[in-house]
Amino acid sequence: MDLDALLEDLVRQQGSDLHLRAGEPPIFRIDGQLGRTDNAPLKQEDVAQLIHATMNPHQREQLALGAEVDYGYEVPGLARFRVNAYWERRWVSAALRLIPLRVPTIEELGLPPILKNLAMLVRGLVLVTGPTGSGKSTTLATMVEAISRERAVHVVTIEDPIEYTHTDSLASVSQREVGVDTWGFAQALRHVMRQNPDVIMVGEMRDLETIQQTITAAELGHLVLSTVHTTDAAQTVDRIVDVFEPARQQQIRTQLALTLQAVVSQTLVPRADRSGRVAAFEILIATPAVRNMIRERRTHQLYGVIEAGSDYGMQLMDTHLVQLCRQGIITYDQALVRSMNPRDFRRRATGVVGSGLELETDGAKGPER
Repeated sequence: MDLDALLEDLVRQQGSDLHLRAGEPPIFRIDGQLGRTDNAPLKQEDVAQLIHATMNPHQREQLALGAEVDYGYEVPGLARFRVNAYWERRWVSAALRLIPLRVPTIEELGLPPILKNLAMLVRGLVLVTGPTGSGKSTTLATMVEAISRERAVHVVTIEDPIEYTHTDSLASVSQREVGVDTWGFAQALRHVMRQNPDVIMVGEMRDLETIQQTITAAELGHLVLSTVHTTDAAQTVDRIVDVFEPARQQQIRTQLALTLQAVVSQTLVPRADRSGRVAAFEILIATPAVRNMIRERRTHQLYGVIEAGSDYGMQLMDTHLVQLCRQGIITYDQALVRSMNPRDFRRRATGVVGSGLELETDGAKGPER
């Protein structure tokens, strides 16, 4: 079986992922749904051969030692793919995520215009959050591309692996890959200051040392963009703080209150008007009131600030989901599944097709977070 031909078929069908497992035919993810191809089930040696063909000798050695391996693979003229090769029941398997060769713009993807404003900031920490597969990497890439086109700055990205590749426009963009150009996120961040960066993009804040180094880089006057696997703004702040031992948590809250500029939380929803998916967003902007709440451990009050902060570009996830419903872009049922507060969402969505006409009257007062 020809892997490049499979990937061409994936791109032709506008899929996002390819899964390779022994005992199963190749599996495509299209519009968020998994579907088996018409190919014959793969044998163990078939999967190993397909995966090994995409690896260099060092990556094959890592996999043979029992480690999961993340790396990039490119089909010239087609697309790049983020590959995770791993062991499952002593069989080699892999998941390949499609990364288009061309970085889309904020405008082309219809992303909130506030993202362009955030990309133009001189300093501070901007976090893009959401579950796996929610489009965080694409959102970061569009922001880096906006910076590259409009700012004469040095951008350093630290990624595992490199996904979108950026070409220099007005900015100079240095892309570093964990495991190839550096040993890890934390090590790269310890040395990045000597590379004269203006903007730093950290692919993921995945451990205590990386989180600390990322916040420190923002404190030193750089614009730092990164991702966290959380679903909303308040949870993001609490998750970062909770990584640290109790004795340091107030210090981290203070640092976050000083450096945080925005939290952009997102999820992808299947479209109702045509094929594909659309991103829904929750946006928190760090106003003085927000900074005080972070510092004083009142993150549970952030939801009210977001709801009242539309003049600053803020919005709740449920508010955006309702807007998409009213525009006929997504269905009520799909929005309800992804709402952060289903009871409140039903109230907001009164009159939307599929919601019914009745209001919730159970007396609930607080958000179901």
